[in-house]
Amino acid sequence: MSKSITYSDAGVSIDAANAAVEKIKRLARGTFNARTLSEIGSFGGMFDGAFPGMSEPVLVASADGVGTKLKVAFMTGIHDTVGRDLVNHCTNDILVQGARPLFFLDYVATGALSPEVIVSVVDGIANGCRENGCVLLGGETAEMPGFYAEGEYDVAGFIVGVVDRAKVIDGGRVEPGDVLLGLPSAGLHTNGYSLARKLFFEVAGYNVETRLEALGETVGEALLRPHLSYLRPLEGLLDTGSVKALAHITGGGLLENIPRVLPEGTAVEIAKSSWPVPPLFRLMQELGNVSEAEMHRTFNMGVGMVVVCSPADAAAVRAHLDSVNQPSYEIGIVKQGAREVALT
Repeated sequence: MSKSITYSDAGVSIDAANAAVEKIKRLARGTFNARTLSEIGSFGGMFDGAFPGMSEPVLVASADGVGTKLKVAFMTGIHDTVGRDLVNHCTNDILVQGARPLFFLDYVATGALSPEVIVSVVDGIANGCRENGCVLLGGETAEMPGFYAEGEYDVAGFIVGVVDRAKVIDGGRVEPGDVLLGLPSAGLHTNGYSLARKLFFEVAGYNVETRLEALGETVGEALLRPHLSYLRPLEGLLDTGSVKALAHITGGGLLENIPRVLPEGTAVEIAKSSWPVPPLFRLMQELGNVSEAEMHRTFNMGVGMVVVCSPADAAAVRAHLDSVNQPSYEIGIVKQGAREVALT
């Protein structure tokens, strides 16, 4: 063979990757703070590990993705929202234990690298990091020809936060009589998209540009609504002791996520009529004749985070949430039982 084979002949463009990395560096630097000790491009990201204001700092870590919500991003050509979704999802996961985020790492993998698309995704990640006071410390962009369909990619995130051991929220103080407060979601957040896509695009035959009068927006707009972060609304409550448990309502809905934070001997009863279920969920249920049980096990049904507190603290907790313009609904009560959720 006379021709010299290069990496680009195999489908990997180092030049395109380098162009994307230079733009990503600028985005990441916009999230840096005084505790950031390394530049983007180092083999590892460095972060100051001193916590002089804490007696026993505990690091809390989580990793996640945004699931098949990415398919909607591919269909619409809108890529900056899924990065923000990713950061907010991960932030909520460590918030449940009372942790505030410190830094975030991302992984973006694609078949043929499009610098514009990758930069758009990371722009959303950087925006999410800034909103949550989190440093985008590093990441990886992988180009893998033949592994992903043309125009598609996957994205995952890894977050590290910190909480003082004495202020860890672990649900251990939850007892019968405690109150559950539901904080509204903005939509599906990042769960249930495989079923949602089947209902809208296969069963109903809609496309992302179909405008639905019941929702007042297009299917694409409804499905790309952001995964909310609850850090800012709850931050003022984390150190007060008034929050006994938090449950991030992700895959599995209310039925499977609340038991994760309940101690042995307790259960929860939730009144389905106690919060306004967004029209999006009712529409999906009608499109596929989906059972009530399946809806509540697959989707968040309009509740993105659940706060558990004592009845004596409930008014103060809700007053704080009102003061930061965070709606809340009293949706249920803790009872004796076997760590399960009953819907009434």
